[in-house]
Amino acid sequence: MVLSGFSLLAEACATEPLAVAGQLAGRSLYSLTTLSLAGQPVTSGSRQRLLCESGLAEAGDALDILLVCAPGAEGAEGALLDRLAELAVPGRLMVGIGGGAELLARAGLLDGYRATVPWPRFEAVRLAHPRIRLSRQLFEIDGERLTCGGGTAAMDMMMTLIGRHHGSELAERVSAHFVLERVRMGSEPQTAASAGAAPESLTEALALMEANIEEPLTTAELAEHLGVSRRQLERLFKKHLQAVPSRYYLDLRLQRARRLLRESERPAGEVALLTGFSSAAHFSTAYRNHFGVSPREERLG
Repeated sequence: MVLSGFSLLAEACATEPLAVAGQLAGRSLYSLTTLSLAGQPVTSGSRQRLLCESGLAEAGDALDILLVCAPGAEGAEGALLDRLAELAVPGRLMVGIGGGAELLARAGLLDGYRATVPWPRFEAVRLAHPRIRLSRQLFEIDGERLTCGGGTAAMDMMMTLIGRHHGSELAERVSAHFVLERVRMGSEPQTAASAGAAPESLTEALALMEANIEEPLTTAELAEHLGVSRRQLERLFKKHLQAVPSRYYLDLRLQRARRLLRESERPAGEVALLTGFSSAAHFSTAYRNHFGVSPREERLG
């Protein structure tokens, strides 16, 4: 379903991988129907009109996945929110793309779920919907709720879904079709965008972390490099990233480790050293605590 002002890029990034998956598999995997509120054509944010085949009221039992692509939730009428709530039946995936994620939140469909929204709306959504387990990640898949920050994150999310439905081999072929270097993981943060609206010192802190994965800096060393106090740095991370610097840094290192395990043949011990862990045992414990599997299980999976 698309609403006026939706992102044409995000809509295409969500639907094109599903269409291409069927083409590459040589059989129908996903049947796509474009919905609008009343079946009328809808104009995107870039002023391009998209033809729609049906209205939201006509969406029936055959619907397995409902993708909601919208510019935001401002002005959403009660009838629309009520209809979305009606469509959220067990077994049906409800997917919020960009502002569509906030629309699902307004309809009460993300309460109790892990979810993410476009980074400029994070604070507003966090305050308005405290029951959502909100994150700043690229995308979240929690049971029958899928959300992403919009844009190209929609493609990563849908290819992850294709992999779950039809295997990683097909997902990799879809990725190659779109000439993507790799499919980003949902647990990767919306770092670049988030930092863009943050103070320069926080942006510099993130850059220092990214540049010092193999030999991590302490929080005190980061603060010294930036010319701020440790307490000031901790306040910046708390305000803009809802995390303490040490935890955020650890997450970055573990994300790098996960990519190395998935995309290279390096031994786990070498991956541990490349991501700043002094021992394989410490690395394995931290990895399992974060991802729920050991480095060995990650590679075998």
